[in-house]
Amino acid sequence: MDNSNNTGKVIGSLVVGALAGVTLGVLFAPRKGTKTRNKIAGGAEDMAKDFKKKMTKEAKDFKKRVGKEAKLLKNKAAELEGLVEGKMDSVSATLKEKANALLHMNSDHEIKQK
Repeated sequence: MDNSNNTGKVIGSLVVGALAGVTLGVLFAPRKGTKTRNKIAGGAEDMAKDFKKKMTKEAKDFKKRVGKEAKLLKNKAAELEGLVEGKMDSVSATLKEKANALLHMNSDHEIKQK
């Protein structure tokens, strides 16, 4: 019985303390609740606008960087394509020369045998 009496006192004290806190908060609040809510809402709107501006700027900057990188990659790809074509032409010319040399060697050899 003594234990439930103490629990009741604690709960009663908490309720009284909460009511006292709310009362003091209302009495000493610097503004009306509507003004405070409007100020909080206005601050949230300002933060949202600032966030949107920052994200828009970041998106534009990112798009510019991607565009620059894409241009660099395109130029590197064209450069690489030119190098590959040059190597292929060189290899092709070398193969033709060697094939002709082999054909001539075989022709000379056959001519000598006759």
